[in-house]
Amino acid sequence: MSRLGNLGARLYRGEVGYDFVARRMLWYGVSILITITAIVGLGVRGLNMGIEFKGGAVYTTPETTVSASKAEEIAEDAAGHDAIVQELGTGGLRIQVSGLDTKAANSLKDDIAAGIDVPAKDITAELVGPSWGEQIANKAWMGLGVFMVLVVLYLAIAFEWRMALAALIALIHDLTITVGVYALVGFEVTPGTVIGLLTILGYSLYDTVVVFDGLKESSKDITKQTRYTYSEIANRSLNGTLVRSINTTVVALLPVAGLLFIGGGFLGAGMLNDISLSLFVGLAAGAYSSIFIATPLVADLKERDPQMKALRKRVLAKRAAAASKGEDAAGDDEAVTGVPEGATAGVVGPRGRRGRSTEHRR
Repeated sequence: MSRLGNLGARLYRGEVGYDFVARRMLWYGVSILITITAIVGLGVRGLNMGIEFKGGAVYTTPETTVSASKAEEIAEDAAGHDAIVQELGTGGLRIQVSGLDTKAANSLKDDIAAGIDVPAKDITAELVGPSWGEQIANKAWMGLGVFMVLVVLYLAIAFEWRMALAALIALIHDLTITVGVYALVGFEVTPGTVIGLLTILGYSLYDTVVVFDGLKESSKDITKQTRYTYSEIANRSLNGTLVRSINTTVVALLPVAGLLFIGGGFLGAGMLNDISLSLFVGLAAGAYSSIFIATPLVADLKERDPQMKALRKRVLAKRAAAASKGEDAAGDDEAVTGVPEGATAGVVGPRGRRGRSTEHRR
């Protein structure tokens, strides 16, 4: 077995692990800081909306020797508006100018043709009205709202309202960070960006639900034992799916990183940036939130329940009594929690102590 696979098996059995839940205030602080930065960037710089949302014209030229920077200068001087020029694989150019009406778009086509020395009839012009972009934005918001409502209802029915609330907060967290990054880097927001944002919601939710499902199974009849608190059970469930989450995230990020850094950056295919950046940031934020936000938040909410408070008191009292006698606090609760009695206590049990196996106790 590989080293990573062996680590995953040991994490799943509870033999090793990291106490994510106990350090939840640190993760909350980091997330709040990142979210505030994203909101400030969005408020100060705003989003660079694409032509589909602002309206304008897109010109596609045949093969030309004029560089993209020169064509951009020609278009901006003639139109009086900012222009975005991209080189095409055919040797032609894609010139995008926002804020034009039909008359101005036709006039600009002739100016561009004269500036880059190609016949005007060979340039393809496409006029985009801002109303089309508004329709896309409205439908996207509507789809997002319906998605959020359905997610909350499903999780509340399949699990419980605390998990539904935690998942909703994690999704909002991922969306806020992704949109904030777009504002900070100044990438253009296009319909591809909207598609990317809606795509990452499903991925983020998948990782979160995997952990929640394990937590639901592990916490069955939790009040019938006095070995572990709810937070400790939640932490063990999180550690059990940690390697799986990391592997899934890395595999998903590799092709997206290729689109963003190689296709959009190195090769200059700027049209890939709109969707690849949203996917890259969203996938990374989704993996982070499922590990550091969703599960610790569920544990936080659950520990406020009177039954869980009573359980914590019983567990701590039992450990204190066992410690005073120099005994192991582990009882015969393995059948309830599903936690191997030989698991390292540093994962979910008493600090610095290792439970003795059943064979040794016999």
